Amino acid sequence: MKHLITIVLAAAGLAFLSGCASSLSSDAYSRDSARQMQTVYYGTVQSIRTVQIEGTKTPVGAGAGAVTGGILGSQVGGGTGRSLATVGGVVLGGLAGAAAEEGVTRQPGYEITVRLDNGRTVSIVQAADVSFQPGERVRVIEARDGTTRVTR
Repeated sequence: MKHLITIVLAAAGLAFLSGCASSLSSDAYSRDSARQMQTVYYGTVQSIRTVQIEGTKTPVGAGAGAVTGGILGSQVGGGTGRSLATVGGVVLGGLAGAAAEEGVTRQPGYEITVRLDNGRTVSIVQAADVSFQPGERVRVIEARDGTTRVTR
């Protein structure tokens, strides 16, 4: 029964971590971006390069891992051995949880270089959800906070 509870807690922790990932898609806007004026530039795609966008690194992953590791460690041995296993489980679980969060939220992306009509060349990294081709006409949308995206 104890092992079932541990497995359920670990699965819940991973599901929670996957929900923490924010979208870097060109089609996703934060709630704060709604109803805000943004500047639109037009340009031509010069090049596209596949990149890896690193995952999030918040205390949530380490915390969930530490709790799960502590629970697992407390199932081992008795007395001083159990205490040491619990502490070790917390530490190792925290490290594993942080690594799991980063891995689960990592995503493929594109670095898109655009030559704007005003002569300026810019590069934008975003999720690899919409593909572009060199020579394609695009819009570059820039929000007041500097957030920028490439769209058709």
